[in-house]
Amino acid sequence: MGSTAAQADTRMMGIVHGALRRDLDRTRAVLTATPYPQGRQRRALGGHVVWMMELLHAHHTGEDEGLWPLVRARNPAAGPLLDSLDADHRRIAPAIETLTAAAQHYAATTTSQARVDLVAQLEALTDVLVPHLEREVAEAMPVVSASITDAEWRAWDRTYNIKPKSLARLGMEGHWLLDGIDPDGYQLVVHQVPPLPRFILLRGFARTYRRRAAARWQP
Repeated sequence: MGSTAAQADTRMMGIVHGALRRDLDRTRAVLTATPYPQGRQRRALGGHVVWMMELLHAHHTGEDEGLWPLVRARNPAAGPLLDSLDADHRRIAPAIETLTAAAQHYAATTTSQARVDLVAQLEALTDVLVPHLEREVAEAMPVVSASITDAEWRAWDRTYNIKPKSLARLGMEGHWLLDGIDPDGYQLVVHQVPPLPRFILLRGFARTYRRRAAARWQP
C-alpha cells in the first residue's frame, strides 16, 4: 500500500461526479418545462446528452482498466469493494447505451414521443447511476487514497483522462467541470494541467463553451 505521506488526492472524482449530476438534472428540468425545446435547442440538448454519455463511458473504462487493477494490486483486501463497483458499471452500461440512442433520436426528430422517451431513459439512468456515484466517493475514494500514492493517481489520470483526448475535447471538458464550481474546486481543476496548456484551455475555449451551453439551456 502507498505511504500515508503521499496519499492520492482523489477530490477530482467528486468534481466529475458533481458535474454529471448537475447537467443530468438540468437536462431533465429543460425537457419537462414548457415550452418544450424545439429546433436548435432540441438538437443541442440531445447532442449534449450524447457527449455526457461518451464521457461517462470513458470515465468508467478508465476505472475498470486502470484504477481498479492498480488499487487491487496495492491493496488486495479492497477486492470485494472493487468487484461490487465493477458490477455497478455492468448494470449502468446498458442504461448509457439506451439513453444515448434516445438522445440521438430526440435530436434528429421533432416528435413529442421522442421527448417523453428521452425523459424516461434519463430517469432510468439516474436511478442506477446516482447511488453508484455516491458510493464511489463515500466508500471507494478513501480506500483509493489509502492504497496508492498521489503520483500513481496522477499517472493514471494522465493515461486515461488526458492523453487520449484532443485539446478541443479537454477544453470543453474543462469548462464543463468549472461551470458553477466553487473557488476551491476551480483551483483544483485548473491545476490538473501545466501553465501553458492551462492558459490555452481557459482562454481559447471559454467563448465556445458559453455559446454551446446557451444553445442547450436557453430557448
